[in-house]
Amino acid sequence: MATRRPTEIKLNRMEARIRLIRALNRIAFMAMCLSVGFLVVATAFPQRRNLEKLETKLALAQIREQDILAEKEYHTIEHQALREDPKFLELHARDRLDYYKPGEKILKIQREP
Repeated sequence: MATRRPTEIKLNRMEARIRLIRALNRIAFMAMCLSVGFLVVATAFPQRRNLEKLETKLALAQIREQDILAEKEYHTIEHQALREDPKFLELHARDRLDYYKPGEKILKIQREP
């Protein structure tokens, strides 16, 4: 049996310590990366909720805008018809003033509010 020299024993111990330190460094680096990743994700959640709220408000505003544009178009067409079409003007005036011609039957349908 060959006896080991004290320098070999010290060298083997030092190499073992270096391997241990490298492994601990890798574990510490991974833990740091995970904590930074969780931090980024945790800060993104409130912003995501805020974005969803803003998108909902935008969708409601777009629906209201479409309704208003449709109502504007209806009133524009009605105004043009009142100015240019005498039959429509007569029909609108008779409906508003509840006039009817003799022998004419009028059916009125009331809308529910």
